[in-house]
Amino acid sequence: MYIPTANRKTICKALFKDGVLVAKKDYNAPRHPEIDVPNLEVIKAMQSLTSRGFVKTQFSWQYYYYILTDEGIEYLREYLNIPQEVFPSTFKKVARPAAPRFGGQSEREGRFRRDNDEYRRHDAKADGASGEFRPEFRGGFGRGRAQQQQQQ
Repeated sequence: MYIPTANRKTICKALFKDGVLVAKKDYNAPRHPEIDVPNLEVIKAMQSLTSRGFVKTQFSWQYYYYILTDEGIEYLREYLNIPQEVFPSTFKKVARPAAPRFGGQSEREGRFRRDNDEYRRHDAKADGASGEFRPEFRGGFGRGRAQQQQQQ
């Protein structure tokens, strides 16, 4: 399918910026929700990149999920003239706050242990059936031997 060069570059820039791209399987949609390009052109451009091994495709619930591969990053850098220092946002490491050390307990852990200890101290003998409760099991209900014994 013929895709104008301007649209192809717009699609490639959006793919390189995030490292992933999502497209609904709607070939008649006038525009892609995130890119100002027809949805069919986005799907077909990604299909072309997939066949060349630059993008990995995952399809689920009527949506195409496209993930950029390492070869695809190199190809798009060359195609869009992007320097080597620039990476897609999915490849950048995000600084996360440090996890608490073993010395301190979080609020949730302390509360859970307290509740759990109270549960184990609960007296099981006080609850349950009383001493005079004696269940009685008689045959005759359901399938099996009980019916055969009744017929004899």
